[in-house]
Amino acid sequence: MRTRIAPINTPEGAEEPRGFSIREHRLPAPKAAAGLHLVATPIGNLGDITVRALETLASVDVIFCEDTRITRRLIERYAISAQLRPYHEHNAETVRPQILERLGQGTSVALVSDAGTPLISDPGFKLVREVCAAGFSVFALPGPSSALAALSVAALPTDRFFFEGFLPAKETARKTRLAELARINATLVLFESGNRVRDSLRDLAELIGRREAAICRELTKLHEEIKRAPLSDLARDADSLETRGEFVLVIGPPAADSLAMTKDALDELLRSQLAHYSVKDAVANAVEVSGRPRREIYARALELAKEARDGHGED
Repeated sequence: MRTRIAPINTPEGAEEPRGFSIREHRLPAPKAAAGLHLVATPIGNLGDITVRALETLASVDVIFCEDTRITRRLIERYAISAQLRPYHEHNAETVRPQILERLGQGTSVALVSDAGTPLISDPGFKLVREVCAAGFSVFALPGPSSALAALSVAALPTDRFFFEGFLPAKETARKTRLAELARINATLVLFESGNRVRDSLRDLAELIGRREAAICRELTKLHEEIKRAPLSDLARDADSLETRGEFVLVIGPPAADSLAMTKDALDELLRSQLAHYSVKDAVANAVEVSGRPRREIYARALELAKEARDGHGED
């Protein structure tokens, strides 16, 4: 339902007062301080935005966002009149100096991502670094985060967690990275896209081992779905998984006695490494991530290399 806005009587030629509307109430927004404002926006449900975020978006001189179409839906929902400009990984090198120039003129600038908190698996780190180096102010407006939302509903330990973001898209790189993650003694939080989530679940079950996990899909949205089960069960049922939407995968920490990689997982890692590297390099990589002795890994690598040469190894 569209918000009905009471008319504002503005003298001719005067600037319209800055503000935003919530449920037919029009609220003023005093002009924002000069500097860069990092504004967290909803990850799905537009009602999750904070009042402070709305006030800032209504009061800055310009809003830089990944996709102006997505951000426009948000500001129109709250009847905010704002100047939108794109800032994303494809234009960042060109636009970043322009933002710094604006800040040098005393402008107030907001940076938002398409959803959630800016800089969390989104563009912005280099901009914040250069803004700080130039001596301009940076303000953080905390709010929605899909990683924290998933952690809160996964029913897994939250006292220590490791945020990985997106896994590599290619299978070999993904498996190598998962072998490294397997040794981290903490709950893991991963982002994944719908077209890769099934493959990632199978690789997780194979390389991470027997752990409790949760699949969080479309958090805060109409079709939100959360599945909690052992990784092996989630991987087994991966083919029936609805893949439309955005995913956060939460994997519980390893048992105290399981940080060393299992034999099957080590074999899988070595096979993937041997397919692309020499025995020496494959062993070095496996030693770094497996937690097993170098002598043992070297002996097993020679066996697997011989099997592959003789035509008896797995593809």
